[in-house]
Amino acid sequence: MNDGQSPGLPEHGDGFSPVAVLQAVSVSKHFGQVQALTDVSFDVAPGEVHAIAGQNGAGKSTLIKILTGYYEPDRGTLRLDGQPVQLASPRAAQHAGISAMYQEVNLIPQRSIAANLLLGREPRGRLGLIDVRGMHRQARDLMDRYGFGDIDVTADVASYPLGIQQMVALVRSAVTSSRVLIMDEPTSALNAAEVQTLSAVVRRLADEGAAIVFVSHRLDEMYQLCSRVTVLRDGRVAESSAMKDISRSALVAAMLGRELLTVTEKAKAAVSHASADVVLAARDLTRGVKVRDVSLAVRAGEVVGLGGLLGSGRTETVETIFGIEAADAGHVEVAGRRLRAGSPRSAIAAGLAFLPEDRRTDGIIPNLSIWDNIALSVMGRTSRLGVVDRRRIDTMVRELMQRLSIRAYGPDQKISELSGGNQQKVLLARWLATNPKVILLDDPTRGIDVGAKAEVEAIIAELATDGVSVIVISSEIEVIVAVSDRILVLDSGRLAGELDGDAVDESHVLALLAGTEAS
Repeated sequence: MNDGQSPGLPEHGDGFSPVAVLQAVSVSKHFGQVQALTDVSFDVAPGEVHAIAGQNGAGKSTLIKILTGYYEPDRGTLRLDGQPVQLASPRAAQHAGISAMYQEVNLIPQRSIAANLLLGREPRGRLGLIDVRGMHRQARDLMDRYGFGDIDVTADVASYPLGIQQMVALVRSAVTSSRVLIMDEPTSALNAAEVQTLSAVVRRLADEGAAIVFVSHRLDEMYQLCSRVTVLRDGRVAESSAMKDISRSALVAAMLGRELLTVTEKAKAAVSHASADVVLAARDLTRGVKVRDVSLAVRAGEVVGLGGLLGSGRTETVETIFGIEAADAGHVEVAGRRLRAGSPRSAIAAGLAFLPEDRRTDGIIPNLSIWDNIALSVMGRTSRLGVVDRRRIDTMVRELMQRLSIRAYGPDQKISELSGGNQQKVLLARWLATNPKVILLDDPTRGIDVGAKAEVEAIIAELATDGVSVIVISSEIEVIVAVSDRILVLDSGRLAGELDGDAVDESHVLALLAGTEAS
């Protein structure tokens, strides 16, 4: 019996659908000695939302890149409308009506939303010049059509938070593809209201006849939106089923190859943190209208969740604490010592670490190796007379890779070649190398799979057990509840409520969030 629901979209039996628009038939792909895909078959029909599920590293990204022309398969066939086709490049895939939007927003930050939406398709006026007014008018019509009419299309993309940027990317993908739209973690940066809006857009696109491939780590979304699911594990198809015919527990077991036990549940410390020393204190922090008179204290070994709707000031608060932006008023103390405002160097020297929300833009250095990405944080501490102690760093990197179960060929592998979950663990390793007193984690489980998410939660619990203080932001309520000893909820840059003890549960968090939304 299925414990989720799926919409009334096209049903399919065994084998390929006779109306499938896009098919992969026994596709295989290897990179060096690593077999990324082995005999994977998959199809999607017009008007269908078909989920692809699996842990990071299961082969989802490789399959998507084959379907969108970035890679060519070593073996197997792609079919479009039943006919064999070679998608030799992303441009060829787009010409065939196949486009993709990814979890890491691929927009031009310094250009307007209108320019991003109509890039390469701008309306032209006299002498072939871009008709800016016409471009703005078309962009407004597009955003309004998909339910985002309140967004200013003349503003630069960078002026909006990540969630809004994802909405813009969705609209751009929708209007550039009339046949197949591949959505890779499209809701990873969205709040609950935005997820509902995006879901409505997905249903509309399906109703209009688009074939949609939907990749997500959120099971609720799969059951709400998708009619079928294909599960990949270790580069092979582990399960292919109608959503209504597979339970959540069976779906997770297919992804992991085992039952998911209680590994995602944080074992709460039996002792109270009330008697522990205050390690981090923020006193009356204010920064414009984004952070307003915020005071908080975190004790040794305590995990404090920072909740709130998108735009509530969660990220801005931790950025101000870390010194990325200077506070207009108030200050931060670590172990009783006041930090210099607007100075990450001062924060790091005092024992703070900060893992940002957008790992691609603000975290990883994609062209460098795992070794380099981790070693960056300790180069200065491990050198004498300007000579880096590579042997010492090499030992540290290998120990951290083993401790965090970073899956890679070795320390010399480029970080860009890793799955999202493993990239996140490399960034955690970078900061753990500094032996921090306090670590600030901004949505550390965003866009990673069920297994990697459980591993990150276990790492947070281990840090707390070792006496490290942790502040965690998460867009997923179940994550923030699972890891936190105490939860602070923000609204419009102000602290709106606090939960601790037995009150740290999803119902209380939802009640507080509903209260802040109403206010």
